[in-house]
Amino acid sequence: MKICTSLAVALALMSGAGVHAQSYPSKPVRIVVGFTPGGGVDINARLLAPKLSDYLGQQFIVDNRPGAGTNIANEMVAKAPPDGYTLLINTAAVAINMSLYKKVPFDTLRDFAAVSIFSMSPNILVVHPSLPAKNVQELIALAKAKPGTLNFSSAGSGTTQHLAGELFKLRTKTNIVHVPYKGSAPSLTALIGGEVEMTFANIPAIFQHVKGGRLRPLASTGTKRAELMPEVPTMKEAGVQGVEVVVWYGVLAPAATPRDIVHKLSDAIARATQSPDIRQKLLDQGAEPVGNSPEEFSKQLREEVARWAEVVKVSGARAD
Repeated sequence: MKICTSLAVALALMSGAGVHAQSYPSKPVRIVVGFTPGGGVDINARLLAPKLSDYLGQQFIVDNRPGAGTNIANEMVAKAPPDGYTLLINTAAVAINMSLYKKVPFDTLRDFAAVSIFSMSPNILVVHPSLPAKNVQELIALAKAKPGTLNFSSAGSGTTQHLAGELFKLRTKTNIVHVPYKGSAPSLTALIGGEVEMTFANIPAIFQHVKGGRLRPLASTGTKRAELMPEVPTMKEAGVQGVEVVVWYGVLAPAATPRDIVHKLSDAIARATQSPDIRQKLLDQGAEPVGNSPEEFSKQLREEVARWAEVVKVSGARAD
């Protein structure tokens, strides 16, 4: 009798396995973006959402909730029902904020389930064309000649753009003032309008502005030159060590989301990165398709939390 009972329980568990994924999604899914429209995260979200809709049979809706260095969006998703219907797409900001802010209403490693990284892209140091600096060394010389007078914008405190700027200041021993904005689009608008002198931004957000002559690129924070902008040297090539900041765009879910749903989403994202049209769109914007597994992304997320905690500590950066 005990054997039969145990067998019945096992069969019941087996028959129930995957039941969440089989019925998911049965209604529209919200992808929360912690930035304003027009920036790199928003661009990636809007490339991915239609593909997920095609593959999974329900509408995936991009919901922009900017503010507090993405913490508004992060908290919203961390505290959402863990049913797969509220997702987050973010950069390393979700890891950086753990140490950048004195207190955050979530724990990145405890409150999120890593789903998959959709794409990766380096940041590019761009300056306003009126700035009399044609390369990184000239910029450093100008900053040292006028300490505290040059400004750099970012999409908000705690973003990779902010920390890339802090790393640049640290490595070059310069005093450049950080000016945070509520998203990449207003940050770039401020730079193009001459309110600030420079920023670190991802290629999808700045490429057309560079082509149009509205911004001048000086260096890439990648480990190698970007295929879309091969004329732009890396920071290392420009003579500055230790400013390698590759931006990833990853999808996360609330921590208790059933694993079968997490893997179903991850498989769909991986499929999207392999589709010829998405791959070409990403490559055309200087981004590299990724589509890794939840386990791989989870490992990277742990490493990112530790890495950025050290950067914040050494640089002395704090959220405003």
